Order: sequence, then structure tokens, then C-alpha cells
Amino acid sequence: MKIDLGDLSAFVAVARAGGFRDAARLNDSSASGLSDAVRRLETRLGLRLLHRTTRSVVPTEAGRSLLARLEPVFSEVESALDVVNGFRERPAGTLRINVPVSAARLVLPAILPRFLASYPEIQVEVITEESFVDVIAAGCDAGIRYEERLEQDMVAVPIGPRVQRFAAAASSAYLDRHGRPAHPRELLQHACLRGRFPSGAQIDWQFQHGDEVVTIEPRGPLLVQIGGAVDLMVDVARAGTGIVYLFEDWLRPHMERGELEPVLEAWWPRFSGPYLYYPGRRLLPAPLRAFVDFIRNDA
Repeated sequence: MKIDLGDLSAFVAVARAGGFRDAARLNDSSASGLSDAVRRLETRLGLRLLHRTTRSVVPTEAGRSLLARLEPVFSEVESALDVVNGFRERPAGTLRINVPVSAARLVLPAILPRFLASYPEIQVEVITEESFVDVIAAGCDAGIRYEERLEQDMVAVPIGPRVQRFAAAASSAYLDRHGRPAHPRELLQHACLRGRFPSGAQIDWQFQHGDEVVTIEPRGPLLVQIGGAVDLMVDVARAGTGIVYLFEDWLRPHMERGELEPVLEAWWPRFSGPYLYYPGRRLLPAPLRAFVDFIRNDA
């Protein structure tokens, strides 16, 4: 039975991505082309490999079995091509990184312009997501997360500032009306602008002064999902609605412009900076190897 390798590759891409559109985006191809390739493969094999609905694409039992055998083969092919890529004067290709919005906002802007200038033949694709993900299953080469959210089998490389702080702030107009808290527990009497993770878990506010650690469950008029709505929370704080609690580096420009005023600054807690993480395998894609080497030399 003669099978086109391109059709097999299309099947693997769609099964990995969980859909034709996502697979097309990740592989710089068209959804219709991938659909035609998978249909040809199914016709050749006389088997349905994918269950297709308007909402999802899921491998059938036969598809799962085929995928399990093909993935190691295609991974070896990708590794072999990356070895050849290493002989180029400049590495080329696409680097896909899965990061939280905070890293896209606070970490990557200081790194990516210089990296892209150093490696003009590498294209970086940044996918923002708040939950910890399996970077391989998500079609990415690496991710950025904080230490407490890393899996043990991942290689972790420090990236960005090594010490950060959470900060609380509000507009001077709000604090003039409602008073300036002197202790974190007084925040329970204030309008707090809160965030929650996509899982639904709400974020507690933690403060530390010397050996005293205080954690509160804030209440307030606004609750946003951590991600794209964080700037809305900051804008609402600037408008005088309440107190916001966020990365210091995110709030610092607003404080420097006088739009926000620090609250309980002596209590702001410190935490260790983020890490670039990727699966611990022997051969790294050339764009990822270049990026890892770049941030290590930049530290």
C-alpha cells in the first residue's frame, strides 16, 4: 500500500492540534489542504482516523493507534532536520513559546527585539495562556512559567528578572475618599479589584513585613480573568474605583506618572522570577537552542 508521507504528516499535525484550523496555523498551511490530505489517507487505509464535529476533531481508536506509532518517527525526522539546520551559518525556522500574559508584557519585551535582531532567519510565535500546559501537546517548543508551576521532568532556564514583587495601588482620589490602609487586614474594608485564573480559582492577596505574613481574600466590585482583562482592572483602578494588586513592574509606570499611588509598599512580597521550560530531550530544535543560548549568555 503506497501512502504519501505528506498525508501522514497532515494527520499527525491535525491530531496533535485537535483541529484543522489550529494545525494550519501552527504549520503555515491551509485548513482545506490538511482536510484533503487526511481524507486521502483515510480513503487509502479504508478507515476513519478522525471524528469530526463542528466543535472538535478527535482521533478514532484506529487514529490513536496510528498516531502513537507515527509521533516518535516524526519526532526523529524533526530532530534530524534540526541537526542539519545546525550546520547553517545562522539558525532558521519558527520558535513557538507558550507564556502567561505577564511574561509577554514584562519579560519578553526586554529580550525578543535583541534576539530577533541577532537571528533574522528565526520567526518567534508567542501564544499567551495562563494555565500550565504540555508544550509538546500544545504544538510549542517551550514555555515560560514560575517555579511553583513547573513539572519535574522539564528543563528550566532562568529568564528575565530574578526577583519580582507583587504590589498594591490605587488612585489618590480613591484613597482620599476611603483612607489609606496601614495594615493588610484593613483592605477587607476597601473595594478590591480582583483576578481569577481560567480554572476559576480566585487569587488571594499575600503581604509580608519581616516575619509577619498576611493573606487575605479580597472583596470588591470587579472580578476579571487573569489574561487579556488585566489592563481593564488597572484602568478601573486609575479611574478611582478601588485597589488593584498586581506585578509591581506592571503597575510601576502608572505610579511614576501619578495615576496610581502605592498602597502598603512596606508589605509588598517578593518572589523568584520566571523560567523558560522545555522537555528534557537530547536534540533541541535549532531555533530553541539559539534562544536558550541567548538568554543564558544574557543573564
